[in-house]
Amino acid sequence: MGIAKTIRPYHEPAGGWGALKAMGSALVEQHVAVSGMATLARMNQPGGFDCPGCGWGDPKHTSPFEYCENGGKAVAWEATTKRCTPEFFAAHTVTALSALGDYELEMEGRLTHPMRYDAASDRYVPVRWEEAFALVGRHLNALSDPNMADFYTSGRASNEAAFLYQLFAREYGTNNFPDCSNMCHEATSVGLPQSIGVGKGTVLLEDFARADCIFIFGQNPGTNSPRMMSELRNASRRGATIMSFNPFRERALERFQAPQNPVEMATLTSTPISSRIFQVRVGGDVALLKGMMKHLVAADEAARAQELAPVLNWDFIRGHTAGIDALVADLAATAWEDIERKSGIARADIETAAEAYMRAERAILVYGMGITQHRHGTQNVQQIANLTLLKGNVGREGAGICPVRGHSNVQGDRTVGITEVPSDALLAAIEARFGFTPPRAFGHNVVTALEAMLRGETKVFIGLGGNFAAAIPDWQLTQEAMRRLDLTVHIATKLNRSHLVHGRDALILPCLGRTEIDMQASGPQSVTVEDSMSMVHASRGHNPPASEHLKSEPAIIAGMARATLGSRSRVNWEALTADYARIREDIEAVFPIFQGYNARIQEPGGFHLTSTARERIWATASGKANFIVCEGLCEDPGVTGHPLWLTTIRSHDQYNTTLYSLSDRYRGVHGARDVIFLGETEMEKRGLKPDDRVDIVTLSTDGIERAVRGFRVVLHPFPEASCAAYYPETNPLVPLYAHDPQSFTPASKGVPVRLVKSAPATGAK
Repeated sequence: MGIAKTIRPYHEPAGGWGALKAMGSALVEQHVAVSGMATLARMNQPGGFDCPGCGWGDPKHTSPFEYCENGGKAVAWEATTKRCTPEFFAAHTVTALSALGDYELEMEGRLTHPMRYDAASDRYVPVRWEEAFALVGRHLNALSDPNMADFYTSGRASNEAAFLYQLFAREYGTNNFPDCSNMCHEATSVGLPQSIGVGKGTVLLEDFARADCIFIFGQNPGTNSPRMMSELRNASRRGATIMSFNPFRERALERFQAPQNPVEMATLTSTPISSRIFQVRVGGDVALLKGMMKHLVAADEAARAQELAPVLNWDFIRGHTAGIDALVADLAATAWEDIERKSGIARADIETAAEAYMRAERAILVYGMGITQHRHGTQNVQQIANLTLLKGNVGREGAGICPVRGHSNVQGDRTVGITEVPSDALLAAIEARFGFTPPRAFGHNVVTALEAMLRGETKVFIGLGGNFAAAIPDWQLTQEAMRRLDLTVHIATKLNRSHLVHGRDALILPCLGRTEIDMQASGPQSVTVEDSMSMVHASRGHNPPASEHLKSEPAIIAGMARATLGSRSRVNWEALTADYARIREDIEAVFPIFQGYNARIQEPGGFHLTSTARERIWATASGKANFIVCEGLCEDPGVTGHPLWLTTIRSHDQYNTTLYSLSDRYRGVHGARDVIFLGETEMEKRGLKPDDRVDIVTLSTDGIERAVRGFRVVLHPFPEASCAAYYPETNPLVPLYAHDPQSFTPASKGVPVRLVKSAPATGAK
């Protein structure tokens, strides 16, 4: 029986009994109520497996319950007893499956056999592993140019799998590595190196216990990284100031009831989280940040004029940075009225936030995809870095920059070589270790890969995890381009939309999950992942595989490599997949930062990959940390009038494109995803009321109509000129051309749209 489509405001705190109930329901739904709890007891524990969900760090001293509601859902989703078998595929054509929703597809359960698309019957049919590998090899070897193939990577891939994957593609002859990072935190990977010399955060988990002030920009921790709530709750209870900046007043940013705390659970009490929540207009982040910095600079000038202690950390600025004069001049030229208009925040409120930052001895600046997924995402990131540098909050305990990356190993994949713009040092190290000359030409990111598909230049797509066809923007164009490919290959644990948006030939290759035993020739294997704090730790599954026909990701990659490269390969694929310790030895040889890799992952909690910025060593062209000026307030070009700005969001029962249900508890939406959140003022402007149905239409600049139809209007406190709707349902509204010119990140958090009342359904009275 389906859940009724209702809107019921949620008045409880985040977490608490609601979280336990939801997690329990997920375990029951997947028929793992008892076994699932045993599996959860091993998650994020020494000797256990790493959460297949978010990339939040693990504490050095773990509790027996080192997991959250959404981590529990992720385990239930993977450890389910439901199976998607060849019999299921025999009973359904791809055309029929395409009519099902994303939730329905994944709830069919774990894939059990390798499958190949049969055009004659429009069905996936079983295929032997060696036949599948041979098909990949035939297609790749038939290409006249290796750059006609794209190798996509999801953040669920381990370090070992990702390293083998880039090794295979580079020995084959391409640097085409469109990666999930391109669609989320690439602005971090591009922006922070220009500012501080590294494309990662500078904090450790223990820094949260020492911070006086925590600023959260464009991040919803209660849904996207719930274990972060433990650190925020602890910080709040010891008196730290927490300031949150987000278009939504997310429930977890208001108050949190810790499921692991018996007193809060028994007394139905909760802990306030944010000292203040500032509802920034969609796209107003640069304006907000400039306003805060403008106030800091003015306060510093006033203090020094009166011979008082300076507000800014001038010892740090003079000794470690470059560009302060240009930044100060730009801030002086930026008018407060423009800052207020663009940010949607009153000057007095911006100054309140700036004063809190001024008073803090140690501050951590946290941010998420609400900052990065804009046309100006790189500039957003760099303004956060500027704010951090003004007070010297890098390279000190309890202070720093904390980009919260989403998936569990999206950062690790980048570290071990998944990049379309490899450095000369990386390529030289690969050649020295393996004896082949890797290609030098830069490859495709997600946007340029899709553009090449549209031009007909790409013929083969291989996806290591993920749900690429659902995650990409501009479906009308991009999904049709994928259907024209010669071959699509998806390494996956469950059926998803990408398997139905396939090439002329198509393979689904089922792999082991993070929770499962990975048995190879030398015995059970561990893999490793890197979390958002640059900690690398081991992960070992304990559950029996969902099917005897599954292979590990490294084994599948090695099988494709052998079938493609044959005797000309300089890599001993069999030896590497027989014992993953050998893969880690190769990673260490190519990336010396992993020195002592196999020994260090034996330590509980793993080891930290040293950040030069944390040591105040600046690996930038100037040799210093750089203040980088952002001209203007990031007004988007080509958009005139007074558009409504759409930000795409995830529901609480969602992880990336995976839907655990069709509800969103904290926002009060049940059984539906075709909704648009709109504030009261914007409703009045447009003559709308709650429950009206509207078409959302992109204000495109290329003459192509992009629209989604019949979305239900939901009243929700939201800034003026702003609205929100769920991802990936609104991905068709995001034009491929709308991306950050530096990082190529699609602007999914800032789409100019208009609303049109939907026409009544045919036959309606």
